[in-house]
Amino acid sequence: MAAIKIRRAQPRDATALIAFNRAMALETERKLLTPRVIGAGVRGLLRRPDSGFYTVAELGGEVIAALMVTKEWSDWRNGDFWWIQSVYVVPEYRRRGVYRRMYAYLRKLAAHDRAVVGFRLYVERNNRRAQSTYRASGMERTHYLVYEHLKPGVRFFTPVGAASSRRRRKARTKR
Repeated sequence: MAAIKIRRAQPRDATALIAFNRAMALETERKLLTPRVIGAGVRGLLRRPDSGFYTVAELGGEVIAALMVTKEWSDWRNGDFWWIQSVYVVPEYRRRGVYRRMYAYLRKLAAHDRAVVGFRLYVERNNRRAQSTYRASGMERTHYLVYEHLKPGVRFFTPVGAASSRRRRKARTKR
């Protein structure tokens, strides 16, 4: 894959980024992301480079992979961790070094930014293939666990199966 090009995403990449996020959520968590919400989220980050950025991999002018970087301030280290999130590689290009090249690109960017102290990411507990990829890139598993609490009313996905069962219920009530 010599012709692969890694670059920072541009607003023109929003459609691919949205599609990749939706595919990744469905594949890894069986969630159907709400198009309006993920669309606003992707475009919002593209407009706010101080909060983070997307990186894409192109092959022959086609975007084949993407990842998002967000920043977390570390007072202990007096610098930013770059959190790698929303990693997606089109299935036919997986296990071909695409992520490795994207991570090398990020490391090169970080080497020129004195504020960056390191990288972090989280991965689904059962996604062994991704964990293997991250270990091979030099990352180490930490002793931290991730917790979250969403504000009431935050809706961003439909569980797989829920949409089809709602459609079946509506069809039955129309009869």
